[in-house]
Amino acid sequence: MSDVRHVLVLPDRDAAEEVAGELADRFGLAEEPQLVRDALAGEDDAEDAQWLVVVEDPAGRLDPAALDAFAEEYEGWLEKP
Repeated sequence: MSDVRHVLVLPDRDAAEEVAGELADRFGLAEEPQLVRDALAGEDDAEDAQWLVVVEDPAGRLDPAALDAFAEEYEGWLEKP
């Protein structure tokens, strides 16, 4: 089984940081998720950046539907592979 990577898209840094912290607790992650700032194409204004929370799932044991529902609690979503 190849490594699985889930990417959650959040509206701002605060939401992303909160999600990253909660994910480890709620889903029992071995590694802290990675936060990545994703500036929207053509936008220079930092306010228009989305934040990505990248979750490594080497065992492929996380449920994408559960991750998507969790991200929705923070006005985000799970990026489809």
